[in-house]
Amino acid sequence: MTAGTWAVVVNWNGGDANLECLASLVSAGVAEERVVFVDNASADGSVERVLAAHPALVLLRNDRNVGFGHGANRGIEHALGAGAERVLLLNNDAVLGEGALPALEAALENPEVGIVGPRVLYKEEPELLWSCGGTLTFRQNLTTMIGHRRPDGPEYRRSFDVDYVTGCAMLVRREVFEKAGLFEGDYFAYHEDVELCVAAREAGFRSRTVGEVAAYHAAHGATGGGYNARRKYMMGVNTIWFLRKHGSFRRWASVFVFDVLSLPLVWLVRAPRGDGAAVLAKARGMWDGWRGRKVSEESLRI
Repeated sequence: MTAGTWAVVVNWNGGDANLECLASLVSAGVAEERVVFVDNASADGSVERVLAAHPALVLLRNDRNVGFGHGANRGIEHALGAGAERVLLLNNDAVLGEGALPALEAALENPEVGIVGPRVLYKEEPELLWSCGGTLTFRQNLTTMIGHRRPDGPEYRRSFDVDYVTGCAMLVRREVFEKAGLFEGDYFAYHEDVELCVAAREAGFRSRTVGEVAAYHAAHGATGGGYNARRKYMMGVNTIWFLRKHGSFRRWASVFVFDVLSLPLVWLVRAPRGDGAAVLAKARGMWDGWRGRKVSEESLRI
C-alpha cells in the first residue's frame, strides 16, 4: 500500500531534526522520490544537509516563510499532481514509530475515514503523551489535545474517532483534499489541522486516531513550542478567525468566558514564571484577529 503514499515535510530552519524525520519516512517504506520537502526560506543550512542525505527527494523552495499551511499545501498539490492516493503530513521535528505507516494506511481502507494519525509521544519523554488527537471544545485555545502530558497507557493504545488529528502526523486520503480542500493557509500556523478535519467531516469523512502505533515529537520548532509569545499570539489570532467561520452565539460566548475573561487570572499565574509576555501576546492576537488582521511572517519576530 505504501506505494500510493506520498509524504510532505515543511521546514523553516529545522536543523538536523529534518534528517531524523526523513530517515524515519524512508525506513517506513516511503521512497525518497515520493517525499516532498518544502522549505520556507531557511537560512541555517538545513536544506543543504537534507539534500546531501536524501538527494532523490522532491525539493520545493519558497522565497519567504509562508507558514506551515501554505507550505504544506504546495507539497500536497505536488503529491496529488503526481498521483498520490494518500498524503502523509509529518512535522520535521517528529519521527514515525515502528509499524506506524502500514497501520495508518490500513485504517484508511474504511471509505468513511478520511484522516488518521497515530498517538504522538514526546520524543524526549516517550512515556508521556503529546496528543491522541483532539476535541473541539470552544474553550481555552478552542481545543483540547486528548491525553496531553498524561502517562502513556492502554486507554490510548486503541483506535477511536476524534474531532481532529494533529498536523504533527496525519495521513489524509486523496478524496478529502478533492472534496474538502487543502489547509487554510492564512492561519500560517496553528488550527489549520482543526479546520481541515472540520471541513472533512462536513464532506462526509471521519477523523480517527490509530493509537496502536506511535510517532515521536520533539514538541518545539519554528514557533519555539511550549508557552511562548509567538505561539500564543498566533493561536489568539486564529481562534478569532476560526470563530468567524464556525462560530455561533453559544460558541463565541464560550470562548469569551473561558478564554478571554480568564486572561487576567492566567497572567497572574503565569507572570511569576516568566510567561507574562506570552499571555499578553495571546490577548493582542485575539484583538488583532477581531480587527481583521491575520498572522504573517512578521509574527514570528515577536
